Amino acid sequence: MMRLKETVLILFSCLFFTASVFAQSNDSVEVVRVMSYNVENFLDYRHDSLLSLPDTANTKGWNASRYYQKRDNIARVITAVGGWNPPVLVGLCEVQNQRVLDDLTRYSALRNLHYKVSHFESPDPRGIDVALLYQPKFFKPYQEKPVRIRFADNPRRHTRDILYVAGKLRNGDTLHVFVSHFPSRLGGELESQNARLQVAAVLRRQVDSLFMLNSGANIIIMGDFNDYPDNDSMTRVLGALPDDAPMAEKSLFNLCYTTNKAARIGSYKHAGEWGMLDQIVVSSHLLNSTASVFTSGSMLHVFDASFLLEDDVKWFGKQPFRTYVGMKYHGGFSDHLPVYIDLYVRKRLELHPEK
Repeated sequence: MMRLKETVLILFSCLFFTASVFAQSNDSVEVVRVMSYNVENFLDYRHDSLLSLPDTANTKGWNASRYYQKRDNIARVITAVGGWNPPVLVGLCEVQNQRVLDDLTRYSALRNLHYKVSHFESPDPRGIDVALLYQPKFFKPYQEKPVRIRFADNPRRHTRDILYVAGKLRNGDTLHVFVSHFPSRLGGELESQNARLQVAAVLRRQVDSLFMLNSGANIIIMGDFNDYPDNDSMTRVLGALPDDAPMAEKSLFNLCYTTNKAARIGSYKHAGEWGMLDQIVVSSHLLNSTASVFTSGSMLHVFDASFLLEDDVKWFGKQPFRTYVGMKYHGGFSDHLPVYIDLYVRKRLELHPEK
């Protein structure tokens, strides 16, 4: 009963916020959905691509049939998250190369949605990168670059780049987007922590360079951080504050902080506990409801549709329906759930006159 009351309260709050958005001004408002999804090893099945992977990946029996099912599963998730209005921006983690992204956008259920791809091959030894899908009708990039990570304590170590894309929304406002996949916890949380701290420091320097040019920059950071919102990499180094913290200029706010504390659902489940490894962080200016582009902490959602879940026979409840369980093919979607937010973009009609 308590959970039902909480759900009703959350839904009411979201409806109230949405209603207030459209009541604030006579200008029309466009909703831009932003999604982040770790798709769990979207690997190319073609021979030349498989040869570049570590031996552990080659032994998983990856083939064309499984690849095409994986591709179509990812497309199904993206379209389901959008409903009638597909996400404008989709940050993806664990994609192998440009070819799998082209297959996804051109030959799956996404083919009529006209997504374009921003992606750079990274030096990650596992061959998995990050990427951004975007609908050019709503977001037009003018700068795209990979942010290379160099570890001070181990120059020979390689990891995936951070993807940076700057573009214009339809009202003319600039949006800066970072897609990141921090180093894993393989070997233990504490043992691997330093690598994530270093990547967070690189990301923070990129953010600070934008704030130096414009203290009101519209910034979105999304991806799989392999840390939780209250871990040092996110709080102390990246400086992502809780979404209910007091507003401060040139600050970042983690829209997943409250969701992570609730712990009833998360983007990832480990040893029976849900948590938010997948997060969306925004600059303070995007939380200003009087701005021409804005969002709210209450707009953060974990997409937990029933087809993405299965029974957790060990820890009870539900868990993500994943593609692989260890080395065994399981046939599901991913070991992560997608997260998404809505941006409200006030249209400047003079910029887009009727033709």
